[in-house]
Amino acid sequence: MVLIVSILKRFVLLILVLVLATASGYAQQTKPNPDSLQKNAADTTHRILDSDKIIKDLKAYSKRKTLVGRMIKAVFRFDRKPEPAAVNPQLLNYQFKEHHYKIVRRIYIKSLDAFGYSINDTLRLPANFLEKAGNSLHVKTHQGRIRNKLLFKQGEPLDPLDLTESERLLRQTDYILDARVTVNEETSTADSVDIVVITKDVFSISVGGSYNAGRGSGRVVLRDINFMGSGHQIRNSYRFGLDSIQQSYEYTGSYRVENIYKTFISSELIYRNEVNYKQKGASLQRDFFAINTKYAGAIALNWYTLPVYVRLTDSTGQRQNISFSTQDYWLSKSFRFKSYNLGQENRARIITSGRVIITRYPTPPTDEYQSNTFYLAGIGYTYRKYYKDRYLFGFGRTEDIPAGNLLALTYGLEHGNNFNRRYVDIKAGFGKYQRNFGYLNFTSEFNTFIRDKKWEQGELATEILYFTRLYSINTWRMRHFVWNRTSYGLNRKYGENVLNINKYEGIRGFSSPDRGTRKFVLNYENNLYTPLSFVGFRFAIVAFADFAWLSTGNSSNPFQNTPLQGYGIGFRFLNEYTTFNTIQISLGFYPQGPSSFKTYPSTRPYYEFNDFTYSRPINAVFGDGIYR
Repeated sequence: MVLIVSILKRFVLLILVLVLATASGYAQQTKPNPDSLQKNAADTTHRILDSDKIIKDLKAYSKRKTLVGRMIKAVFRFDRKPEPAAVNPQLLNYQFKEHHYKIVRRIYIKSLDAFGYSINDTLRLPANFLEKAGNSLHVKTHQGRIRNKLLFKQGEPLDPLDLTESERLLRQTDYILDARVTVNEETSTADSVDIVVITKDVFSISVGGSYNAGRGSGRVVLRDINFMGSGHQIRNSYRFGLDSIQQSYEYTGSYRVENIYKTFISSELIYRNEVNYKQKGASLQRDFFAINTKYAGAIALNWYTLPVYVRLTDSTGQRQNISFSTQDYWLSKSFRFKSYNLGQENRARIITSGRVIITRYPTPPTDEYQSNTFYLAGIGYTYRKYYKDRYLFGFGRTEDIPAGNLLALTYGLEHGNNFNRRYVDIKAGFGKYQRNFGYLNFTSEFNTFIRDKKWEQGELATEILYFTRLYSINTWRMRHFVWNRTSYGLNRKYGENVLNINKYEGIRGFSSPDRGTRKFVLNYENNLYTPLSFVGFRFAIVAFADFAWLSTGNSSNPFQNTPLQGYGIGFRFLNEYTTFNTIQISLGFYPQGPSSFKTYPSTRPYYEFNDFTYSRPINAVFGDGIYR
């Protein structure tokens, strides 16, 4: 124990010294010699406090046959190779164009377990008790599930684009951490190739919960996103001991099967029984999962009970539950452009689609809530490509960044029991990634219903995401992120306040019951990826500042209100030697919040990409669109 306390003291001092050294380095950037800077920084670090020596001491201590020595040996591993340095963004394009039209002779698939293995070093094996114990609880993904994700087949001509698209699809699968799809150049011939596919699993089982002894309430969460290695996803959440007259518990569960028999059709069953929200539903869906996808479509049946504010007079209303059911049918087809570049396919597509939504209210509360049939027709243009990069939302893992253009136009007719109205939606977006500039993603959308030449239930929404290129200062790396989201409601229904600024919708770590019809959100984040490696943990320092303006009413102006604010700092940890997942611990300051300071953990990225995939045309009233 004395050794552990001593190491912790060293670690704290090491962080302080290096942070101060880095700060002083910024202040002394007057034409320095890069070679001498790097040498001096390295010498200073090792002269003051040598973290490598700490790991060396731990390694030696782990060889002792004492209880602490065995615990250290069970938790840490000391043969891990360092992560490869960050590389320039790489376009997922035609790396294997010399193999175009060759026959796929064989496909080798290697699926790696969740712990102790490496996608970059397939010879690495689990080395300690925790890694082996974790793998014993995890069922590795079946090779058939991986094969179903591949867009090429054995015995057929190869399209190089299918290799890069298959690798991207595998990486975007929930239960796969990373993937590589390559050609075995050593066995390639003039007319045939062997393909090698390597994947690394995510530990798919998660269990969580909480309990308040004073109130006798709590929550239990159980999830398995790769049940028995089959790719089936089971999610359950149960809350009990609620202080509610209606019911004392809440339960939400879903069961999802993706890519049924290699059709890329996914099915899902969902049951949600909460105090203020009830849903039963079933769906089948196939998206434009790859650039070459020709057909997409969906069928969904849902039954809902949820609270709304119903207008009684021009100035008064009341909150009550309404029940209704929906039937949703969507079909879409993609048309490719002719390519004049031999061996390279044109990525642009023209897409047409049609959708029918049937809504039925058994007992509508007012004439505004009418049973109706909604017909939609859309046409769009999309061009998309992807880049591979690292040190973005993850910490060193390969990530796919979308770039391209999207333009979509939708026209609809709603036929109801009480009135008919038209619908118009226009959506546009573009994304650009350059090595020196960084990445910019912009999406805008306008939609509205038109009744008696008047707009109603409309929305103007925009979203802008920008992050800089990766800056390197010796062995330290840094990126800046800026994210803006705007939603401007037009003639919404009475009480139709669907917008909030909580957590991922606006200010991270913030919680407020306030809702509105118009909002403007601005988020800034700085990620500093440190070179420090302490007993297996690497970490990044995250600083953020969030601002949100929210207003209610069709004639309101959110900027007339004082912006809600959140400021904070966090530490994002990634293990090198242990088996624990990446986690971020943040401390936030909220001047207008219920509590000024708040600490909270997070295991998911705050930012999300808007892809340039053509999706179902719909209005935000139905829960789709830019903000979901």
